[in-house]
Amino acid sequence: MAGEQRNVLGGELQECGSDPVTGFYRDGRCHTSPEDVGRHTICTVVSREFLEHQRSVGNDLSTPRPEYGFPGLQPGDRWCVVAARWLQACEAGAPAPVLLAATHESALEVVPLQLLRTYAADIPDDPSSLF
Repeated sequence: MAGEQRNVLGGELQECGSDPVTGFYRDGRCHTSPEDVGRHTICTVVSREFLEHQRSVGNDLSTPRPEYGFPGLQPGDRWCVVAARWLQACEAGAPAPVLLAATHESALEVVPLQLLRTYAADIPDDPSSLF
């Protein structure tokens, strides 16, 4: 990935999760590029409700898929999710908490920053950026 990638707060994109290792590139970050057609750009802490919702819409994130190196997620895991899927879950009342510092700025093309802030699980060093 060429160049530094930024988060939705304008800073350097932080790591989302390493146990399990997340990201389209499985590097722990919600990096994206044209190869990432789904835009796995929102860093979440998946909840039971979010996982159940995703399964109900055909996106089973709980079942391990060893053939793809996917361990299956448990509530509390950090995972880079597709921005449109997160928005879909939010609209259905099942959003997962978001880590803003680890959410890629391109997520803003799908989800407004104010909505992401509503479900923020992290507080930036400068809380004034939340308002």
